[in-house]
Amino acid sequence: MRTIMASLLIAALLVVLGAGAVIYAGMYDVAATSPHSRLTSWLLETARIRSIKAQAAAVRAPPGLDDPAKVLIGVEHYAAHCAVCHGAPGVPKGDIARGLYPPPPDLAKTARLYNPAELFWIVKNGIKMTGMPAWSDHSDDELWATVAFLEKLPGMSEQDYAKLVMASMAHGGHLH
Repeated sequence: MRTIMASLLIAALLVVLGAGAVIYAGMYDVAATSPHSRLTSWLLETARIRSIKAQAAAVRAPPGLDDPAKVLIGVEHYAAHCAVCHGAPGVPKGDIARGLYPPPPDLAKTARLYNPAELFWIVKNGIKMTGMPAWSDHSDDELWATVAFLEKLPGMSEQDYAKLVMASMAHGGHLH
């Protein structure tokens, strides 16, 4: 039994040392133009999903996320800061987004995969190694308003989005 345990420990140590040697030698390609291996993609995706769920577990959504006034504030933030990478109904992703790896998700399709607390946590804290910035310098009220908008985004038409942006601007939004 000791021999088996010692062999497993030595094998694990060799794997760690081998991985360290590959990384230290610069053999792992970090270029945004080449995709991760399937194993690396799985590890990073699993770490991201599990971390978001764990970190957002204590976050509580405020009442009234469906308030149209919050959605207007949220669309202003989204149009000014998010649409360039994530796109919007009738608004294609910008040049910056096309050069990012991993590519920013189309939130009209993927926002529904997260609950409001998880969306808030992502918007507030960002995600390492993805290009998703932290918006923690914005007020929690503005970030929750962005979440309110994200809750409405899936299924939104180009006309609905355009009307919201125009209504936001009419109510004092400046799309900074």
